[in-house]
Formats: sequence, C-alpha cells, structure tokens
Amino acid sequence: MIDHAHDLGAVREATERLLDAVGKLDNAAVAEPSRLPGWSRGHVLAHLSRNAEALGNVLRGLPMYASSETRDADIAAGAPRPAAEQLADLRETADAFLAVCAEPADWSRTVTLRNGVTDSAARVPFRRWVEVDLHHVDLGIGYELEDLPAAFVEREIAFLADRFLGNESVPATGLTDADGRTWSTGGGPPSDLVTVQGPAVELLGWLCGRRDGSALTVAGGPLPTLPPL
Repeated sequence: MIDHAHDLGAVREATERLLDAVGKLDNAAVAEPSRLPGWSRGHVLAHLSRNAEALGNVLRGLPMYASSETRDADIAAGAPRPAAEQLADLRETADAFLAVCAEPADWSRTVTLRNGVTDSAARVPFRRWVEVDLHHVDLGIGYELEDLPAAFVEREIAFLADRFLGNESVPATGLTDADGRTWSTGGGPPSDLVTVQGPAVELLGWLCGRRDGSALTVAGGPLPTLPPL
C-alpha cells in the first residue's frame, strides 16, 4: 500500500531543501555544467519546473507532455534564464503540483505517464520526490547521494530493481546491501545469476546511473550494463 500523504510530506521537505540551495546560486553558477552530460544547472532546474507541471497534468488526466519534442524544447528554452527566474519558476510550479495533489481524488486510480507507461496515482508523489532529490544531487552543489533519506534510498532501489526485472538485456541479478537487504532484477536465465553487493547508496548510484558501480562487489560475471532510464 502506497502512502501518498507521507510521500507528499517528503516532497515538501525535499523541495524546501532544493529551494534553499538554489536560492544561494548566482547567474554564473546556474549557467555552469551540471553532472548530467550536456546539461547546465539551468537545464536541470528548467526540467524540474516542467516536470512539476507534467506530473500535475498526469493527475488531472491530461497528457504528461504535449510531445517529447516539446518537452525537450521547453527545457532548452528555460535553461539560460537567470537564477532569480529559475528559482521563482521552481517555487511556483512546485506549489502548483502540491495544490493539484490537495484536490479530492481517487488515489487508487491508474494514470498514464510518458510513452504509455501507467502507474497508480498514489505513486505520483513518490515519482516527484525522486525527481527533486536525485536532480538536487545532479546539480553538484553539495547535496550527495549520501545525504538522501535512508527510506528514500531503500524505496528507490526497490523501484529501479523492479523496473529492470524481466528485461532480458540485463542478466538475472541479485542485489544485497550492507545491512543484508536483498532485491532481484534483470531477466536473463537464473543459471547466469550475477550477484552485486555493497552499501545501499552505491547500489542506488549504480541503478540510477549516477555512479559507475566500482564500489560494488560483483560475482558470477561482470557488473551488468543497465538500460538508460
């Protein structure tokens, strides 16, 4: 059972952390490269603002984005804006998303995201939490994977492991963190099982493409190559 009310509280906290950090950036810092290839910090901030609008659309039963091309164009157009405009847009769209979430709704209903992906409406707040916290890390301004809430790390590992489960391009893979928690992912033959062990933060970093997995212990084969998210 997904507790969407709990996740909305986490979204508020993550958003406040992000707004506080972004409020300390000047125009030059916003224009500098982020940790995402080809994106400045301005690109990341523009994406976060547009994503808040997009997830609001999802909850209203509208298309998440008009098209992939429009999504990309809006991010590119918003990237060069000065810091004050980025911050104001980030705050306004975050507030608007939370306002949509406060409307009476059936949280058990199924909603449609990008590329025909469907999910429970109740998971949309968690999806927004993922966007806010991981992209905060991507800004490269002092917030790291190690700073993520432990509950978030565990849930996102489970979410990503489930995402790759059954994908035959990924060998059957068993994940174990330093506390002994386990997850299964991949879709190759069980006889070709690869085991990957390490701290939960490192498992998450590898699964979400933020780290190369060099801090993990791998047995049964090489560290699997994961599809892009």
